[in-house]
Amino acid sequence: MASTFTANVSTHSLDPLVEPAAGLTPAEVERYSRHLIIPEIGALGQRRLKNAKVLVIGAGGLGSPALLYLAAAGVGTLGIIDDDVVDLSNLQRQVIHGVEDVGRSKIESASDAIAALNPLVDVRLHNVRLDSGNALELFADYDLILDGADNFATRYLVNDAAAILGKPYVWGSIFRFDGQVSVFWEKHGPTYRDLYPEAPPAGSVPSCGEGGVFGMLCAAVGSLMVTEAVKLITGVGRSLLGRVALFDALGGSWREIRVSKDPAAEPITELTDYEAFCGIAPASPADTEHTITATQLATMLASRKAGLKDFELVDVREAGEYDIVRIDGAKLIPQGRILAGEAWSELPQDRDIVFHCKAGTRSANVLAAARQAGYQRVSHLDGGILAWVRDVEPEKPVY
Repeated sequence: MASTFTANVSTHSLDPLVEPAAGLTPAEVERYSRHLIIPEIGALGQRRLKNAKVLVIGAGGLGSPALLYLAAAGVGTLGIIDDDVVDLSNLQRQVIHGVEDVGRSKIESASDAIAALNPLVDVRLHNVRLDSGNALELFADYDLILDGADNFATRYLVNDAAAILGKPYVWGSIFRFDGQVSVFWEKHGPTYRDLYPEAPPAGSVPSCGEGGVFGMLCAAVGSLMVTEAVKLITGVGRSLLGRVALFDALGGSWREIRVSKDPAAEPITELTDYEAFCGIAPASPADTEHTITATQLATMLASRKAGLKDFELVDVREAGEYDIVRIDGAKLIPQGRILAGEAWSELPQDRDIVFHCKAGTRSANVLAAARQAGYQRVSHLDGGILAWVRDVEPEKPVY
């Protein structure tokens, strides 16, 4: 995060983002009556909401409350970008989905929930992974973007695409007990790159799937994102443009920091390779020579227990994951410590080492880093602990 924050953004409200629709039907007047009697919103503001087109990136933890409250507020058109399916572990926080939706496309599940809440909303589904090849085309059809992405590469992509198109977007982020919300609009103030000029080193910040998230935090952050969206659409209140709201769920407190536009920053004129920018290595062919299967690892562990083989089994997940389910005899050294160079002294070079994680991605990254650091006797578990539970210990839980 940038180390110095100053204010250079006007404290008064911005002009309304959306022109009003022609009118409201009697059914709409009844449905939105609690908005209509608020002087700052009124019929004019509600007509602007009716005419607004908002794109939500992700139907997950932040997208769930955001989509529901945008629909309830009467935003006329909602777009949803997500290529994932509903998993049982999502239901702890992704409240737009239910048990009956497990295994379904998230955007289809979300669309059904929106229709049940407010059938007046036009829902557009984009079952794609957002990337540099489709972002500009997708964003062009909407007035406003809500970014609920859970990775840095997508956040920088959203920022740059919105800047090129001159569109504002509301950004939210959650991790464990902490949440952040802001508005970025290159035409009127700072962007995400002013807040985070550089991405953190790859692997140094666990994802929510690796580090966990307090489920209720999603509601607090997602609802504030919608609050900012409605303010931008209707032109009421003071936007979070130039400010970042920080929520500490454990402490039950909000605070804010100010961020200003870097006058020396180069204009954003084109999209780039965001995985490379964030230090994420491109996918490479499987290193079969240094990969073992779950059944092979089971045989190795049996030999080690019998005193016939000596090797280290290193779990590179986070402590919370390790507490849920583990392979007996594994030593926990989280990926971040290894990739940051803090843990090499704990990894002997004169013994065989097998790395494992949840599904194989993190252990493959650690394997590549270890080989680059000069380790020769290293391998990793293909499919991670998910493969281990599937093939060796099916009685253990997955997450």
